[in-house]
Amino acid sequence: MRAELQAVVNDIEGSLALLRRHFDVDQSTLRLDELNALVEDPDLWNDPDSAQTLMRERTRLEDSLGAYHELTTALSDAVELIEMAEAEGDDDTLAAAEADLKALKSRADGLELEALLSGEADSNDCYLEVNAGAGGTEAQDWARMLLRMYVRWADRRKFKTELLEESAGEEAGIKSTTLVIRGHNAYGWLKSEQGVHRLVRISPYDSQARRHTSFASVSVSPVIDDTITVEIEDKDLRIDTYRASGAGGQHVNRTDSAVRITHVPTGIVVQCQNDRSQHKNRATAFDMLRARLYERELKMKEEAAQALADEKTDIGWGHQIRSYVLQPYQMVKDLRTNVESGNPQAVLDGAIDPFLEAALAAKVETTASADSA
Repeated sequence: MRAELQAVVNDIEGSLALLRRHFDVDQSTLRLDELNALVEDPDLWNDPDSAQTLMRERTRLEDSLGAYHELTTALSDAVELIEMAEAEGDDDTLAAAEADLKALKSRADGLELEALLSGEADSNDCYLEVNAGAGGTEAQDWARMLLRMYVRWADRRKFKTELLEESAGEEAGIKSTTLVIRGHNAYGWLKSEQGVHRLVRISPYDSQARRHTSFASVSVSPVIDDTITVEIEDKDLRIDTYRASGAGGQHVNRTDSAVRITHVPTGIVVQCQNDRSQHKNRATAFDMLRARLYERELKMKEEAAQALADEKTDIGWGHQIRSYVLQPYQMVKDLRTNVESGNPQAVLDGAIDPFLEAALAAKVETTASADSA
């Protein structure tokens, strides 16, 4: 086998070795066998919460082990095909096998990155909030575009999304919105999106077709379960009810079903209006508050360990993490990793994986540097 192809094979084998250690393949296989046996228990769903936890663990192990074994088998097949094509002088088969090998390398790199999502809450679902910055209709339309981008990204990964709260803009767009994104590693992937996003474009709302700059902030926090304890005292809460302003039917708009909870010590505010029941909205808002407080604690620990700057800053100049330029040229650039895309429409349609992967890789490098210091 040619040296350059052997180097690719060696890289993939290195990724497989890392995945084998990370997944602890032998132990994970035993655990999956146990879970498969438990699923056969007819009494499993007598406790729906425990059953759902068990099913999530089973799905996670199936996905991880399946990806590992598929990559192992595909690499073996590709190497065998390359060696056979070289021995027979079959250039067409060799070219196809080389292309397959390079595709496997890309797949291995992606799995290796995903294996690095090992934080305490990385595997959890997440809440994602978008808030328009100053600028009226322009900023509110930009917030709506960002919301669409994340929903499209979730759709690409077959994640589920649910809108929990939305405050509509006066003319167009949204002032703020909160949705929950459900899928394995949703928080781990999206946590790097937290910060200010900047848009430059010719305004469709400006009769003189002038170029405008708009800002919107994104906040991401993990959905946490009962295995994580967050202490909240009643005296620290202010709870308000109000009439829902968004869509939801006659009942929603005529009763004080929406709930807003303010955590006075931190100033964190959460709200929910997606259900007709005030009781259900209150429970959802309380879960959101627990998530926000937990995310805040995670961020504080992270900043103390790595001396990271506070990401919750003003929604304006100098604080953006990514710029989306539609005019006078086409470019999306992440200002932390310098990753760029010349196709902003694709990015706004949900193609944000290169930015997420680069942010994760940069975070790993930063952590490694901190540990060695």
